[in-house]
Amino acid sequence: MPTVAARDIPRTSAVRAHEVNEAEIRATLAMMGSLGTDAWSRPTACTGWTVRDMVAHEVGQYEELPKPWLMISRIRHARQRHPGLGALDGHNESQIEDRRDVPGPELVREFARLAPRGARSMRRVPAPVRRRMRLSMIFPEGKELPEDTMEYLNSVLVARDTWMHRVDISDATGVPLVLDEHDREIVNQVVLDLALDWTGPPCLLELSGPAGGSHRLGTGPPVATLRADAVVFARHVSGRQPRGELHYEGDEDGVAALVTSRVMF
Repeated sequence: MPTVAARDIPRTSAVRAHEVNEAEIRATLAMMGSLGTDAWSRPTACTGWTVRDMVAHEVGQYEELPKPWLMISRIRHARQRHPGLGALDGHNESQIEDRRDVPGPELVREFARLAPRGARSMRRVPAPVRRRMRLSMIFPEGKELPEDTMEYLNSVLVARDTWMHRVDISDATGVPLVLDEHDREIVNQVVLDLALDWTGPPCLLELSGPAGGSHRLGTGPPVATLRADAVVFARHVSGRQPRGELHYEGDEDGVAALVTSRVMF
């Protein structure tokens, strides 16, 4: 496959984002609908969360997209319930608590109803407004993002968060992870964000699988290479525990930069 400079990967357009968001919702819903009774209580890669908790979080995420006041309300409640957590983590816990007693199959039905509605609501916000609105006004963690805008939420984060949790559910339950072209778009945006924040020497990413590709980080001849399945790479840069093989070779400093590379999910 041809090697592409990672910084030259185009940011997902608003039109393409709509297609990717809808495709990811369909893929996630298909996985959720296949879960057996014993799957809901299994632990996930997110500390303290079961599969049921993760799905409750996802339902809450899409529920809030057309109702930002609900997001604000959960942040306020989290300050009281979870004073030791940051705004984002506390808010996520509030999403789960609001559906603490909802059984898994009912959460799937809620996801089927709310997720498409939430994704559509993003399109109704005028593009200039999406570009001007700062996520950090709600979540201070937004200042650490490559783009602190509602546009970035729409074009990148909505699909990325849902996709990574689909990976988490697959890991927790053994349900196969089905990948197609939209998965490559999501992984490419992860690679782009890594490149935008890259301070290490020039390196090469050779990612295999349906979502893979060959990407160059930095400028100049690569001094180190990371070879991995694209999903294994995504787990790595998200900070999750490794599953699958990550193969490094080359210069010691380059390998060290690849080992410690992270992207915000």
